[in-house]
Amino acid sequence: MSDTLRQPTPPPPAPYIGRFAPTPSGELHLGSLVAALGSYLDAKAHGGLWRLRLDDLDAARCKPATAWCIVQQLADHGLAPDGAVIWQSTRTAHYQAAFDHLNAAAEVYRCQCTRNTLRAALNAGRVLDGVAGPIYPGTCLAHPPAPAQAAGGRWRVPPEAITLNDRFLGVISQVLPHTLGDPLLRRSDGVFAYHLAEVVDNQAYRITDVVRGADLASLTPVQIALHQALFPDSPPPRYGHLPLVLGADGRKLSKTNQAKPLDSRKAHQNLIEAAQFLSLTPPDKGWPIDRLLQDWATQWAATRLS
Repeated sequence: MSDTLRQPTPPPPAPYIGRFAPTPSGELHLGSLVAALGSYLDAKAHGGLWRLRLDDLDAARCKPATAWCIVQQLADHGLAPDGAVIWQSTRTAHYQAAFDHLNAAAEVYRCQCTRNTLRAALNAGRVLDGVAGPIYPGTCLAHPPAPAQAAGGRWRVPPEAITLNDRFLGVISQVLPHTLGDPLLRRSDGVFAYHLAEVVDNQAYRITDVVRGADLASLTPVQIALHQALFPDSPPPRYGHLPLVLGADGRKLSKTNQAKPLDSRKAHQNLIEAAQFLSLTPPDKGWPIDRLLQDWATQWAATRLS
């Protein structure tokens, strides 16, 4: 394994290190506040650390001004990270080293298939739908693109079932060729994909627990499999997926669905609403934010630690 994969040198070991990792393609909304609060309280209930990572690899979607707005929104809601903010856009050398490691082991192959191509194939009934869209059918594995042709890189998933015991959802098991297919790790324009960056960063910063929204639960098996391929001598993080906040139309609140950004002038009210969604109660709604967070961490420790 390249030394680049092991940088930066992590801080001394802690019994628990969690993280919140928003994509700065838009400001935080109530749904993302629920995820941030849940991950923060889980870290504090364990007496651990809570890191903040900005998943800003896609420069076309993620603007620095929005990223800094998220940092400020969290601060306004009393959610201060332990340590410096992690910016994925500064860590591309580490993702390249991981990609090169898999390539040297013949675990990745070049692919020119686009998302639109796969979606059209799904609509035409030529491929099946999986946990994250069309299941990749291995087209470019069987018919590689020409060397001069622009192409991304896909990872060959293992054939055996990947099983985890989610802290909040219970057992999740997938046979990845049947649920996902081979995921793209690097796009044809050179941008690294979420799965690769997520796994590399969790290892580099010694993340022990990932608490996030349930919409990402179905992607956890492939991330565990990728962790095992890159870091076979260390266990992956534990995972816990929180319920999603839904809008009036029944869809999850998201930036794509134009969810209303958080108003930091209502930070106290926003936090109480997020806590209530997580089945936490404020003993006194007049308490300041820091005291509410301390009390909620105690409630979390009493009801959710495992």
